[in-house]
Amino acid sequence: MDTLTQVALGAGVGLAVLGRRIAPRKAALVGGVLGIVPDLDVLVGFDDPIDAFVLHRGASHSLIVQAAVTPLFGEVLMRVFKDLRQRRMATYIAVYLVFATHALLDALTVYGTRLLWPVWTEAVGTGSVFIIDPIYTVPLLVALIWALCLGSWTPRFRTVLTACLAVSTAYLAWGLVAQQIVYGRAAQVLGDPGNGPERMLATPTPFNTLYWKVIAVDDERYVNLYLPVFGSTGSVVAYVHPRGAGLAGCLAGVEALDKLARFSDGFYRIDLHEGEFVVSDLRMGLTPNYVFRFAIAKQSGDGVRPIPPERRDGGRGAPGDLEWLFANLSGELTLRPAEAVAAVADARLSTLAGSSETWAAC
Repeated sequence: MDTLTQVALGAGVGLAVLGRRIAPRKAALVGGVLGIVPDLDVLVGFDDPIDAFVLHRGASHSLIVQAAVTPLFGEVLMRVFKDLRQRRMATYIAVYLVFATHALLDALTVYGTRLLWPVWTEAVGTGSVFIIDPIYTVPLLVALIWALCLGSWTPRFRTVLTACLAVSTAYLAWGLVAQQIVYGRAAQVLGDPGNGPERMLATPTPFNTLYWKVIAVDDERYVNLYLPVFGSTGSVVAYVHPRGAGLAGCLAGVEALDKLARFSDGFYRIDLHEGEFVVSDLRMGLTPNYVFRFAIAKQSGDGVRPIPPERRDGGRGAPGDLEWLFANLSGELTLRPAEAVAAVADARLSTLAGSSETWAAC
């Protein structure tokens, strides 16, 4: 999640555990600062931009590593705040909960988090909440701002804090429920469950959990569906795009492709543009503006040669996206302008054969 949200969440946890012991203002500041510590792994320098991409949210986000370093941070806090010196256990609990909730929240985004590194190195990412969601963050900010204005703990503030934490947590639970509803609706739209896609992923569109993007990967193509949690899906269309999977054979042995394919869990596309092979992670961003795109090889007269990976700008949005998103959130299902040329009225997979471009051999 974004830094502001992690600060607010850390502050909320710090307040819940330490607010009555060192006063709300101090507890909020301590929790807020600790809340961004796991993300300091971005300061680790990588020569390879793909390594920087796939290795983020590793050791610093591991619940195991966080437990190991908790005493270190706890002892520092006890030396800074004398009111905590006789409360070692509460201090340790506060530190660990701030770290752990940071990692667990990140694991609800689509990017993924290595929660059990180094015992289990696979990333966990449900994709049930967008990386920035004001509906989740605002209640936590209310508690944080209120705490910064308080000189001492009060019963009224305890009630406010409890309500804010309950609302934000309930919102995350709702996201998981909504995601399952969308999976069910997507399966109905795509048609015969016995002839479904190779893999399917549902993630919220920006800043909400009411309107979702579903990616269905099916051999040489991928299909984007945009589905509401509630309301009719009768006018939902499919946006069918070439995936460039056939180009993977041209990149056999290119380590960069192997890394990206594994990290994206197969949700990637390959483009060949002016002799350059570019791999995009389909999970983050909206077609064609994917956030993470990397040039990994070039085509030349003597074949395909790997190049040092370079990140390519995928853009942050397309013209008309905000209007499209607001219209669909209000219940008016409209075409997305950036993908209109790829729209197919009948979204059933069985009707889409041959509807996507097939790449020429390299």
